Amino acid sequence: MNKVKFGIVGCGRIVSKHLESITEIDSAQLIAVCDVDENKAKTIGEKYGVPYYTSYDDMISENEIDVVSVLTPSGLHAEHVIDIVKKFKKNIICEKPMALKLSDADEMIRVCDENAVRLFVVKQNRYNLPVQKLKEVLDEGRLGKLVLGTVRVRWARHQEYYDSADWRGTWQFDGGALTNQASHHIDLLEWMMGQPVEVSAMISTRLANIETEDTGIVLIKFENGALGVVEATTAARPINIEGSISILGEGGTVEIGGMAVNELKIWKFTKEQPEDKSIVRDFSENPPNIYGYGHKRYIENVIETLNTGKKALVDGLEGRKSLELINAIYESAETGKVVKLRFTPSKSRLGFKNE
Repeated sequence: MNKVKFGIVGCGRIVSKHLESITEIDSAQLIAVCDVDENKAKTIGEKYGVPYYTSYDDMISENEIDVVSVLTPSGLHAEHVIDIVKKFKKNIICEKPMALKLSDADEMIRVCDENAVRLFVVKQNRYNLPVQKLKEVLDEGRLGKLVLGTVRVRWARHQEYYDSADWRGTWQFDGGALTNQASHHIDLLEWMMGQPVEVSAMISTRLANIETEDTGIVLIKFENGALGVVEATTAARPINIEGSISILGEGGTVEIGGMAVNELKIWKFTKEQPEDKSIVRDFSENPPNIYGYGHKRYIENVIETLNTGKKALVDGLEGRKSLELINAIYESAETGKVVKLRFTPSKSRLGFKNE
């Protein structure tokens, strides 16, 4: 397998997971890093022994790079991805959410297609071992007719977190608990339950001094008739409590909990199979933090995709699905009405400057 060369744009909070993953993968090589804050770029560049830049134009022009990882604030993803692809025709890894506006996501997909480059959207929790096992039994039909899917994100983000960067908690560049912290969990719920057709939501800002919500609840009806619930908050105190998903069907129940959807809690079926007894032991993990272990597996899939031409697990179109659902959630919260998908946002404030 050919070694894939990575350049990183954005050296904020999430960059450590990408750096750890790239350096642990034999077929990956870190080439250079970039951030508009020279101190951040310098710190990482010197630590990993690679050149550092404050301009991604310079970084890409002066180095042989196969994939540019865009880890900038969410509201800048579209601008940076589109600019890099148009100028340099580089494959892209884009952190979640891929954009804030649906129109921006569509333009990102279009530009990447026109320039024949791959767009990978980071949804690393899909690679958690228990999540993979849940998806497997769903695809096999062991859960039968689906009844209810629930995700819960009960995390603690104190004011210092939001104050650490001026873009955090803003409509224009970040979104709130549903867009930032819960976007992975919303993606998992949709991946497991199928196409949503109706959404009803309420949001509130309870403890954080921010523009967007720190707490939200969502009710979803799926195309198959099943229902879904999203509960998300960054106002859990004093610490993170859980990040979980549970799926109930006529054939059984599976619940994955822990801090990062990594700990298999319930694995019960009406028709048991011999291997069920060992599943909880063999497919449960206890990650050291809320990010889990998925970034490495995700980047390994990127490398495999580039070397084999296979379809990526999460490409631009796949990444767009949960973004549409999140926009529908905000549309419902703003209007107080049930929103039907597919739809075009008109009241969602996500991606717009707060007036």
